[in-house]
Amino acid sequence: MLAVNYSTIRDNFKSYCDRVTEHNETVIVTRKDEKNVVIISLDEWNFMQKAIRNSEYLAKIDLSVAQLKAGHSVVKSMDDLEAMSHE
Repeated sequence: MLAVNYSTIRDNFKSYCDRVTEHNETVIVTRKDEKNVVIISLDEWNFMQKAIRNSEYLAKIDLSVAQLKAGHSVVKSMDDLEAMSHE
């Protein structure tokens, strides 16, 4: 991980983009008043987004398991489900 000030990034933007994409480097762009930003590759961004979605999905599964263990379930027969689909 690199920390580089805004002026240096501006003057060498292509070089830092190449480091991010070719060497999977993360670059923190330091700015005034600590309003910093981070440059990461699209692959890293996609990986992080997938991890977030997976985490949300697993949380839903955990909630469902907890509801089942607490006895909050409804049992339906196949006939019941078919009847519901025609409503």
